[in-house]
Amino acid sequence: MDVELYNTLTRKKERFVPIQSGRVSMYHCGPTVYDYAHIGNLRSFVFADLLRRTFEYNGYEVSQVINITDVGHLVSDEDEGEDKIERSAERMEKSAEEIARFYTNAFFDDLKYLHIRTEHTRFPKATEHIAEQIALIKTLEEKGFTYVTPDGVYFDTSKVRDYGKLARLDIEGLKEGARVAVTSGKKHPTDFALWKFSKGEKRQQEWESPWGVGFPGWHIECSAMSMKYLGEHFDIHTGGIDHIPVHHTNEIAQSEAATGKPLANYWLHNNFVVIEGQKMSKSLGNIITLNDVIERGYTPLSYRYFLLTAHYRTLINFTWEALRGAQTALDKLYDHILGYGDEKGVVDETYRTKFNTYINDDLDTPKALALIWELVKDKNISEQSKKATLLDFDKVLGLGFDSVRQEEVPEDILALVEEREKARKEKNWKKSDKLRDEIYRRGFEVLDTGKGSKVKKLH
Repeated sequence: MDVELYNTLTRKKERFVPIQSGRVSMYHCGPTVYDYAHIGNLRSFVFADLLRRTFEYNGYEVSQVINITDVGHLVSDEDEGEDKIERSAERMEKSAEEIARFYTNAFFDDLKYLHIRTEHTRFPKATEHIAEQIALIKTLEEKGFTYVTPDGVYFDTSKVRDYGKLARLDIEGLKEGARVAVTSGKKHPTDFALWKFSKGEKRQQEWESPWGVGFPGWHIECSAMSMKYLGEHFDIHTGGIDHIPVHHTNEIAQSEAATGKPLANYWLHNNFVVIEGQKMSKSLGNIITLNDVIERGYTPLSYRYFLLTAHYRTLINFTWEALRGAQTALDKLYDHILGYGDEKGVVDETYRTKFNTYINDDLDTPKALALIWELVKDKNISEQSKKATLLDFDKVLGLGFDSVRQEEVPEDILALVEEREKARKEKNWKKSDKLRDEIYRRGFEVLDTGKGSKVKKLH
């Protein structure tokens, strides 16, 4: 089947045509590792994982790169202020390297918890690719796209005829300071830093360059690393919608100025996760991390399920009540899978075709989840076939259906279950209910199936 994706560059859904038949090359903007990723940040990586799984489900071989920003991302998200890593290091009295390593490891933990696949994925770090960034800046300099200010080396956006095409920026209508901070020596409001000079301030991360001691701008790393590992022209670039007006716009400008080729054919962006209708921010004090989710007693995969209930391009409003609903729904699916037993079945092709149609239609996960519940309720499909079909769908959804197992149950709980079974056979419903409540109080749940009682540990 064809895969159709909404391309931000053209503002329409398009049939995916790979550069190389049977292969997909993808670059995903990764985290700036100065703090824990919040659940809004993590939506981008669940989306990237879903995209990868969809292509693999359709038989493609995927080359995937997720960068680690460990230098150059300033607190303004543009060209002003302190480096986020440096400021975090100063606040916590650690080295920049220690901060970056700690939060990189925390990010990998989050990926693991959310079943985001990392095998055969490259995770290049900005600090390990300084030479490549300097080389790219030199190429831009040789082609006449740069100029030097007291602040650093800047990219001259006026030299790019279609600058801002991704965001469809009104360049003429932009006023100084309206989109970017005023920086002394900049020729145009949209010009951006390729290399920043240290200017004598105390910095842990700085390097020699042909223009002076300093550090790279935020945008240049993605161009340098994506082209190193995927080539000058690759299939797909993804990120959050907040990257469209500045970061991705500038990536396109500098990359295409250097090579004369399109950087990526398809630009895909996921929307925000908001908290009670508000965007997450430290100033509002509404940041939620995956650790917060776990400490509240929810499984990380309940958050993944929650994200799949909305299309990746739509805003999704996070509430603890909504997460509770996602956890309940996921638990019910696990219960069904447990109840289907261990006998092997065959994937139902009618349902598989529907699922493939939905997921290939710009990753329509809400329809895919609705199809799962339709399958579970379908009395014309055997339990064995239901289980096989659910496991097949989970190759894309990543909800852990293949790891659902009957958990080890303590002897005292098993004794209560046996006693309850005896009460049920004797039709002593009052005693049976009392024993069920006692089992629940001790952290387990009894599931009555057509094949007898099964016990599972409560989350």
